[in-house]
Amino acid sequence: MNPLTACLILSAILFTIGLAGALLRRNAIIVLISIELMLNAANLNFLAFWKYGPNPEALNGVMFVPIFHRHFPPPQPAGGFWRLINFPPIRPF
Repeated sequence: MNPLTACLILSAILFTIGLAGALLRRNAIIVLISIELMLNAANLNFLAFWKYGPNPEALNGVMFVPIFHRHFPPPQPAGGFWRLINFPPIRPF
């Protein structure tokens, strides 16, 4: 299997899981985490096409990923909120 094909298959699987989580869940934190998973799949696509494209020395895809990820930051705090809610506090004896 071509490495580009493997990266694209992994990205498609991650995007599908994120889309299913965003459409099927009603919890806002899970929806935000699912959206973050979809954005990470898109970033993986950008990096795969940059790495295995015709001109990997050009930084077109690599420079686009931070811009893409910086302009879509709303799902980022979801992971922190999820950790605060789901992990109980440590209580001394």
